[in-house]
Amino acid sequence: MIRNRFFLISFIFLAVVMISCQQSERTYMIETNMGNIQVKLYEKTPLHKENFEKLVAAKMYENVLFHRIISGFMIQTGDPMTKPDSDSESLKNELNYTIPAEFVPEYFHKRGALAAARTNNPQKRSSPSQFYIVHGRKYDNDELNQLDIKFSESQRMAYKMIGGAPFLDQDYTVFGEVVKGLEVVDAIASVPTGAGNFPLKDVRILRIVKK
Repeated sequence: MIRNRFFLISFIFLAVVMISCQQSERTYMIETNMGNIQVKLYEKTPLHKENFEKLVAAKMYENVLFHRIISGFMIQTGDPMTKPDSDSESLKNELNYTIPAEFVPEYFHKRGALAAARTNNPQKRSSPSQFYIVHGRKYDNDELNQLDIKFSESQRMAYKMIGGAPFLDQDYTVFGEVVKGLEVVDAIASVPTGAGNFPLKDVRILRIVKK
């Protein structure tokens, strides 16, 4: 009887832990005209997570373009000025802020990383709305050794096996990652581009929804 009660309590405890983990994990679906990309937001970058959630709730990302695409590097979006019905003066007022950098050692620019774009400012503060997803390429040990960055063994393995953009680590805030839809990232990264790495056909976010 005591043993059965112990197993029952253990089972309930594990169930509560699993439910708590599921509730704390913030997952969103980025629906584009080329397919869907599911991303998970990290808990240790709360300022970026909360800002992203705020803009999603305000439908700020609906109909924005992927305006900068570099195959083997990243796909960038989130500029509301690329929306067909954008109100420039209103947007300037709404997005007149930046977000403090949130560098977390275990969050790095592996393939599929979700990170905040920024201007060239000394505090490395992030853009209020623009973000990118790492497409990346694979790096070998010699290339990683040439970078003035201390990588953990797991990070080195990731950059060698799945690829990424290691030279951006601790320079831009990584606040999430793709959990489903990397093939869509590949497809977007393959779109032909022109001046300024601007795609020659429209690739748009239709909407972003919480999962």
